Amino acid sequence: MTPSRIGNIHRVTNETDVTVTLKLDGSGNCNVSTGVAFLDHMLQQLSSHGLFNLIVNAKGDTHIDDHHTNEDVGIALGQALSKALGNRSGITRFGHFAAPLDEALVQVVLDCSGRPHLTYELDIPSSRIGNYETELVKEFFVAVVNNSGLTLHIKQLAGSNSHHIVEACFKAFARALRMATELDPRRGGVIPSSKGVIEQAGA
Repeated sequence: MTPSRIGNIHRVTNETDVTVTLKLDGSGNCNVSTGVAFLDHMLQQLSSHGLFNLIVNAKGDTHIDDHHTNEDVGIALGQALSKALGNRSGITRFGHFAAPLDEALVQVVLDCSGRPHLTYELDIPSSRIGNYETELVKEFFVAVVNNSGLTLHIKQLAGSNSHHIVEACFKAFARALRMATELDPRRGGVIPSSKGVIEQAGA
């Protein structure tokens, strides 16, 4: 019987109050409310295309700007992912996907390595999508990576529409993460490393 792979995180600071529940072996059920509409839309893509069950509730100082909420949701999501993965036993570990959205094409390659690293190569033409500052996309992934122990490479192969580029990125991330976190029946529950251990972020 496979243990339930769920991560629950409640993070409170002077700037935000964030709760995240992530179930890796889900069906794409999603209930998110961050106060940042475009971030909500991207989290919905992550849940839908990764088939993760995701609950995110965040209250932050959005009267100032969206930076703290965006970053702290990324931190809490990364911590929830790390918690849900545990010692990473039995997972596929590596994932990759290239997602198109009309003229945009974004490739994501990742490793649940326990070693945080981000290579970020999106060229987003506009500084805002609606009210969302597009520089916050990188900040979100920095927070996720540093708190989950992912090695993550994001590369834009094509695209001219800012919304399409960012959404293609999140869809590719979702599918790559789904691939990497799925249990490999041939592993038999063994940790997928020749060293026999994968260090957990924050351990």
